[in-house]
Amino acid sequence: MCVCNALTDRMLLQAASLIGSTRPSRVYAACGCRLQCGTCVPAVARLLQRQAAETREPSMAAE
Repeated sequence: MCVCNALTDRMLLQAASLIGSTRPSRVYAACGCRLQCGTCVPAVARLLQRQAAETREPSMAAE
């Protein structure tokens, strides 16, 4: 996802889960880096928001 910092979507999602945040700057910090060129920020923000929405929705399998 982030070429400048060599971060994958899996790495970003794991960091977001560990810190409980969907803010890209905080997630990058949890990965031990910071935003560089910013090209990936829109895609990273969408990824984090989508993951947060999926974890908030009740599971249909529980019904």
